[in-house]
Amino acid sequence: MKTEFLGLRTTIYKVDDMEKAKTWYAQVLDIKPYFDESFYIGFNVAGFELGLQPAEEANHTKSESVLTYWGVDDIESTYQRLVAAGAAPHQEPTDVGGEIKVAAVKDPWGNIFGIIYNPFFAS
Repeated sequence: MKTEFLGLRTTIYKVDDMEKAKTWYAQVLDIKPYFDESFYIGFNVAGFELGLQPAEEANHTKSESVLTYWGVDDIESTYQRLVAAGAAPHQEPTDVGGEIKVAAVKDPWGNIFGIIYNPFFAS
Protein backbone atom coordinates (compact mmCIF):
# COMPACT_ATOMS: atom_id res chain seq x y z
CA MET A 1 0.00 0.00 0.00
CA LYS A 2 1.47 3.34 -1.06
CA THR A 3 1.41 6.28 1.33
CA GLU A 4 2.65 9.84 1.10
CA PHE A 5 4.31 9.53 4.52
CA LEU A 6 8.02 8.76 4.50
CA GLY A 7 8.42 7.67 8.10
CA LEU A 8 9.47 9.40 11.29
CA ARG A 9 12.09 12.11 10.94
CA THR A 10 12.23 14.22 14.10
CA THR A 11 11.31 14.07 17.77
CA ILE A 12 11.42 17.36 19.64
CA TYR A 13 11.86 17.86 23.36
CA LYS A 14 11.03 21.22 24.97
CA VAL A 15 13.54 22.35 27.59
CA ASP A 16 13.90 25.44 29.76
CA ASP A 17 17.72 25.50 29.59
CA MET A 18 18.99 24.93 26.06
CA GLU A 19 22.69 24.94 26.99
CA LYS A 20 22.32 22.42 29.81
CA ALA A 21 20.06 20.24 27.66
CA LYS A 22 22.54 20.37 24.77
CA THR A 23 25.34 19.27 27.09
CA TRP A 24 23.22 16.50 28.66
CA TYR A 25 22.00 15.09 25.35
CA ALA A 26 25.46 15.31 23.76
CA GLN A 27 26.75 13.25 26.69
CA VAL A 28 24.04 10.56 26.69
CA LEU A 29 23.92 10.28 22.88
CA ASP A 30 27.71 10.48 22.59
CA ILE A 31 27.40 12.88 19.64
CA LYS A 32 27.52 16.62 19.11
CA PRO A 33 24.61 18.52 17.58
CA TYR A 34 24.76 19.15 13.85
CA PHE A 35 22.59 22.27 14.23
CA ASP A 36 23.05 24.62 17.16
CA GLU A 37 21.09 27.86 17.42
CA SER A 38 19.29 29.57 20.29
CA PHE A 39 15.89 28.51 18.90
CA TYR A 40 16.75 24.91 17.96
CA ILE A 41 19.44 22.32 18.59
CA GLY A 42 19.40 19.22 16.39
CA PHE A 43 21.17 15.88 16.84
CA ASN A 44 21.42 13.33 14.03
CA VAL A 45 20.85 10.01 15.80
CA ALA A 46 21.58 7.28 13.26
CA GLY A 47 19.63 9.13 10.56
CA PHE A 48 16.80 10.34 12.81
CA GLU A 49 16.61 13.72 14.47
CA LEU A 50 16.35 14.53 18.12
CA GLY A 51 15.59 18.24 18.45
CA LEU A 52 15.63 20.58 21.42
CA GLN A 53 13.49 23.71 21.52
CA PRO A 54 13.05 26.30 24.25
CA ALA A 55 10.02 25.71 26.44
CA GLU A 56 7.47 28.49 26.07
CA GLU A 57 7.10 28.72 29.84
CA ALA A 58 9.18 27.32 32.66
CA ASN A 59 7.74 24.46 34.72
CA HIS A 60 4.89 23.72 32.32
CA THR A 61 3.17 20.35 32.58
CA LYS A 62 4.48 17.76 30.14
CA SER A 63 2.11 15.39 28.40
CA GLU A 64 2.67 11.67 28.62
CA SER A 65 0.36 10.84 25.73
CA VAL A 66 3.09 10.45 23.09
CA LEU A 67 6.15 8.24 23.40
CA THR A 68 9.15 8.02 21.14
CA TYR A 69 11.37 4.97 21.50
CA TRP A 70 15.01 5.20 20.43
CA GLY A 71 16.45 1.86 19.32
CA VAL A 72 19.26 0.34 21.38
CA ASP A 73 21.11 -2.96 21.35
CA ASP A 74 21.32 -3.41 25.14
CA ILE A 75 18.28 -1.99 26.89
CA GLU A 76 19.39 -2.84 30.43
CA SER A 77 22.77 -1.10 30.25
CA THR A 78 21.41 1.88 28.31
CA TYR A 79 18.62 2.35 30.85
CA GLN A 80 21.11 2.23 33.73
CA ARG A 81 23.45 4.66 31.95
CA LEU A 82 20.59 7.16 31.39
CA VAL A 83 19.59 6.99 35.06
CA ALA A 84 23.23 7.39 36.12
CA ALA A 85 23.43 10.49 33.89
CA GLY A 86 20.59 12.14 35.81
CA ALA A 87 17.43 10.87 34.12
CA ALA A 88 14.57 9.82 36.39
CA PRO A 89 13.23 6.27 36.03
CA HIS A 90 9.85 6.23 34.29
CA GLN A 91 9.38 2.64 33.08
CA GLU A 92 11.91 -0.05 33.93
CA PRO A 93 12.96 -2.38 31.11
CA THR A 94 9.98 -4.58 30.30
CA ASP A 95 9.62 -7.53 27.94
CA VAL A 96 6.52 -6.79 25.87
CA GLY A 97 6.64 -10.06 23.92
CA GLY A 98 8.39 -11.42 20.87
CA GLU A 99 11.81 -10.60 22.39
CA ILE A 100 10.96 -6.87 22.27
CA LYS A 101 11.87 -4.84 25.35
CA VAL A 102 10.97 -1.24 26.16
CA ALA A 103 11.93 1.21 28.89
CA ALA A 104 11.66 4.93 29.50
CA VAL A 105 13.20 7.64 31.62
CA LYS A 106 12.43 11.30 32.11
CA ASP A 107 15.21 13.65 31.13
CA PRO A 108 16.14 16.43 33.59
CA TRP A 109 13.43 18.62 31.96
CA GLY A 110 10.63 16.08 32.43
CA ASN A 111 10.50 14.80 28.83
CA ILE A 112 9.93 11.08 28.39
CA PHE A 113 12.88 9.48 26.62
CA GLY A 114 11.93 5.96 25.55
CA ILE A 115 14.29 3.19 24.47
CA ILE A 116 13.49 -0.07 22.72
CA TYR A 117 15.28 -3.27 21.85
CA ASN A 118 13.54 -4.83 18.88
CA PRO A 119 15.37 -7.72 17.18
CA PHE A 120 13.09 -7.38 14.14
CA PHE A 121 14.61 -4.00 13.20
CA ALA A 122 18.14 -3.65 11.92
CA SER A 123 20.64 -2.02 14.27
